[in-house]
Amino acid sequence: MKKRVWLTMLDKDEERAKGLFHSVSGYGLDADGHFWVDDTDKMAWASPLDSLTDQGTGLWLIAGREESFNRAETRYGLAMLALALEGRRGDGLPILLLPQGELDAAHLPTPLADAEVLESPSGLGPKLAARANTPRSVPDRGYRATVHPLPGLGQWFEVGPAAGHQWSGAMLGVDRGEITAHGVGPAGKVPESAVLEYQMQGITLETGGEQLTAWAVKNALGEADSYYVQVSGMPQSLLFGSFSEGEEAEMFRLSLV
Repeated sequence: MKKRVWLTMLDKDEERAKGLFHSVSGYGLDADGHFWVDDTDKMAWASPLDSLTDQGTGLWLIAGREESFNRAETRYGLAMLALALEGRRGDGLPILLLPQGELDAAHLPTPLADAEVLESPSGLGPKLAARANTPRSVPDRGYRATVHPLPGLGQWFEVGPAAGHQWSGAMLGVDRGEITAHGVGPAGKVPESAVLEYQMQGITLETGGEQLTAWAVKNALGEADSYYVQVSGMPQSLLFGSFSEGEEAEMFRLSLV
């Protein structure tokens, strides 16, 4: 089966899209894709999630102008899509970024930190063919994190300990937006109901000069359990990890913009 390259065009540039589709199909790959839409309130970023999750998709190529890659809402949407994709697939789908101009790879949102930035379209076809048939490795970060876009219910972040780890409780904080609900349940699906142990809301945290608002529970979590948090708005960063009063807990931070 031929691998598919999914092309995300950040700008509605049909001529460039045709050229990139030609480069892909000329090296024995199928090509499909879409033009990006910025609409965080409606979670438009999730529209290609099913196509990217399909095992026939071997590579995600994102192309656009330098200024498009630097739009806050676009960066957030791409970060959300990458985060949701890793939670669904987990096999390290290669992500390539093709900017028209410069792009600072060191300051990409955390879910795109492993993406490869192509400085030039020169030799694009062979690079795509090689990457599409070589899944990238996913490092052990000590945590699991993904996001669920639920129609009518908004975005729910899911976090939990990685294989071989345990948390004595769980906490998640955001620097912007608003936490509106939380729950604990089996990994992979937002629970319809949950029993929460010693739940806490409105915790104020300060880290790196940032002030965040967090919710927490004392439910013990293993690698098959997750903490789910509903967040409205567009947080620029998440802080989460194990929670236990009076003990030093390992926390993790994701930048989303």
